Amino acid sequence: MAATRAFNSTRSDKIFDIINVVILGLVLMITLYPFLNVLAISLNDSTDTVRGGIYLWPREFTLENYRTIFSYSSLKQGFLITILRTLLGTLLGLISSSMLAYTLSRPDFKARRFVSVFLALTMYFSGGMVPTYMLMRHLHLIGTFWIYILPGIVSAFNVFIIRSFIDGLPYALQESAKLDGANDFKIYYKVILPLCKPVLATISLFLAVGQWNSWFDTYLYNGNKPHLTTLQYELMKILQSTNQGASMVNANDLANQMAQVSPESIKMAITIVVTVPILVVYPFLQRYFVDGMTLGAVKA
Repeated sequence: MAATRAFNSTRSDKIFDIINVVILGLVLMITLYPFLNVLAISLNDSTDTVRGGIYLWPREFTLENYRTIFSYSSLKQGFLITILRTLLGTLLGLISSSMLAYTLSRPDFKARRFVSVFLALTMYFSGGMVPTYMLMRHLHLIGTFWIYILPGIVSAFNVFIIRSFIDGLPYALQESAKLDGANDFKIYYKVILPLCKPVLATISLFLAVGQWNSWFDTYLYNGNKPHLTTLQYELMKILQSTNQGASMVNANDLANQMAQVSPESIKMAITIVVTVPILVVYPFLQRYFVDGMTLGAVKA
């Protein structure tokens, strides 16, 4: 009898494992297929791409699409500015948002309700493009690198996420640190930040992706400043040139190459170029996401 139960249990476990593997395999295929398809098209000959029928691997392998992109003279400068703005924007945005979130989480902060309401209003109302442009001009930020950093250094959404995480931490930790003589800055640096690694990793990824993918601010404020151009803006110009006959780029750089590539191939190659750096960063932050999901699940 016991042996029959054990057999049935083992059989049920095996069936469950098989079903689980099949479902997860299907989810994996659905998730990976779009990226693999984009990669295959970007590595395929552009004239052959027009025929269609490319799925998981290139039919006629070539690197010409990537050579065309990287032959653009301003792309190197765009890479440098984008990397710099991503690093500085992520670091300063993380520090600013986390400090404000810590302040709002303090019950002894008298203006916490007013500041919270003020921040929440900024999520629903905006001055508009023209008033924002006029403000940036009066602040003398147009034509400078800091136009990429300062306007978005504090995000109300990020502040509320971090504050919610801090609210879930035992307040007794802060009280104990105060009794030991720690001031607010020391509590923030020594107590709050180490415990907030999961949420800070999440917010840093949000900030990094936002900075890395941003191009419209370059178009608005620094479009005529070649030394302040960004990667996404330059790639957008290349994509426009494939669709409009190189009307937005230097003819000496890309006139010949653009005649040999298709917009679809260039579009897919650009997608890979802008996606891979973020994919490389994600594994370094993944363990903090896991810590965030399991935080508090196991109590000593």
